[in-house]
Amino acid sequence: MNTKKVTVREARRDDAALIAAAVCMAVGYDTSHPIYPVFLTLAESERAQYSYRNSLIGEVDGVAVGAIIGYDGAMLHELRQPIYPLLEQHLGSVPHIEDETEAGEYYLDSLGVLPEYRCYGVGRALIEAATERAFSEGHERVGLIVDFDNPRAERLYTELGFVRVGQKRFLGHQMWHLQKMR
Repeated sequence: MNTKKVTVREARRDDAALIAAAVCMAVGYDTSHPIYPVFLTLAESERAQYSYRNSLIGEVDGVAVGAIIGYDGAMLHELRQPIYPLLEQHLGSVPHIEDETEAGEYYLDSLGVLPEYRCYGVGRALIEAATERAFSEGHERVGLIVDFDNPRAERLYTELGFVRVGQKRFLGHQMWHLQKMR
């Protein structure tokens, strides 16, 4: 029986390393990838797609072990602007990045939980808290994308009330677009 206590709190700037790691996990990298410093810089910033201000932190028995990033989809282009010069600086080029969200939805961008803390319910707690945050801010729908090749994650999202509303292509992968209505 799991007796670990899972809690969710607002992120702080000093959570930036965990937030950056979560974004890396969400796109299939680890923190040794050259993009990690890009995500770390963005997580430390006040206003960017992966800013700590857009993040919630999941804890197990008081230890920060996961993060979720979410924001108003109408703000995507503005929040994404800081990433381009960082990509150029760290990777030498800027890849084409498709829009994964749009106006009219609060977007759950990235979710990651440290491997040793998976299966404690941290991901579920983060999704529920981010969804509640979106609804309390007045958003009528919450959206996310999930890779066709990740049925386990899709199953979790559908258990939490998300339904398929279409498809999107993102970073070369075909994704399901799911939403949950208020």
